[in-house]
Amino acid sequence: MFIEQAYKGLHEGWRYIIGFLIVFFLGWQIIGVIPLTTSAFMRSSGLKDFMESSQEMFINLYPGESNFYLVLVIFTFIGGLIALVPVVKYLHRQRFVKMLTARSKLDWKRVFFAFGIWGAFSIITTFVGYYLAPEDLQWNFNLMPFLGLLAITFLLLPLQTSFEEFLFRGYLMQGIGMAAKNRLTPLIITSLIFGLMHGLNPEIEKLGYSVLSVYVGIGLFLGIITLMDDGMELALGFHAANNMFIALLVTSDWTALQTNSVFLDVSEPSAVGQIVPIFIILPILTFVFAKKYKWTNWKEKLSGRILPKEEVLN
Repeated sequence: MFIEQAYKGLHEGWRYIIGFLIVFFLGWQIIGVIPLTTSAFMRSSGLKDFMESSQEMFINLYPGESNFYLVLVIFTFIGGLIALVPVVKYLHRQRFVKMLTARSKLDWKRVFFAFGIWGAFSIITTFVGYYLAPEDLQWNFNLMPFLGLLAITFLLLPLQTSFEEFLFRGYLMQGIGMAAKNRLTPLIITSLIFGLMHGLNPEIEKLGYSVLSVYVGIGLFLGIITLMDDGMELALGFHAANNMFIALLVTSDWTALQTNSVFLDVSEPSAVGQIVPIFIILPILTFVFAKKYKWTNWKEKLSGRILPKEEVLN
C-alpha cells in the first residue's frame, strides 16, 4: 500500500510538521524566490514599489522576456525540491522512492503513458478548438522565442510539476495518512490544500473563487489515481503533460502561465467553461486508467484504514 511506505522511514508526526515547514517556507518561499525577488528588485523603481508589487506587476517587469520570467518562477519550486530531498533522507531516514511508489522502483512506463495520453488529448483539443473557433485563438508562434520555451518546458518545467506531486501526493499524503490512520482524510486534505494553493493565481481574480473547484478537483483526481495505483507515477505523468502543453500551446493575458506559446487565447473566459470540462474529462480518464491497470477494491483503497506497521513490514 502506498501510504504505508512511510513505515519504511521515521514517521512520527512532529517530523512531518517540521519537514513541511522546512520545505514550504525555507525551501519554496525563501530560498526558491531569491532569484525572482533579486531580479525584480533590480528592475523596480525602488523598495516601496517593489514591496507593493502584485503578481501582474512582477510580470510587467519582464516585457518581451516571458521565457526568463518563467525560469525565475520555476526556480521557486526547485528551491522547495532542494529542501524536500534532504528532509526525506535525513529527517525521515526514508528512501526517496518509497515516498513516490509502493513498487521497488519508479515505473516509468506508467509515467509516460499518462503523459502521452494527456499530451495527445491537449494537442488534439487545442487544434480542434482552433479549427472550430479561430476567432478565439490567435496565432502567436514566433520561432526563436518558442524554441527557448521548448527547452525550458522540457528541461525545467517537469521539476515544478514533480515537486508539487512529491509534496502533496507523496510527503503530505503519507504524513497525514499516518496521523489519521485512514486514506480518505489525506485524500481530502491534500486536495483542498492543493486547490487553495492556487488561490493567488490571476485566474481567480479574473473568473472568481468558484474556479478554485477546478484545482481542488484536479487535486482530488491526482490523489485518487495515486491511491488506486499505489504510486504517483500516473499523477507525475499527467501533471507534467498538463503544465507543459498548456505552456507550449495556449497562453492568455489572464493566466498564471504567460508564455511564447503557439496560440494566444483572446476569448472572454467564463468560470463555467473552465469548471464543467474538468468534471467530465477527468472521470473518463480515471476510467481509462482503471481499465488499463485493472484497479479493484476502490472503497478500501480510497477510504479504508491504514494497515498496522506489523502487517506491512512482516
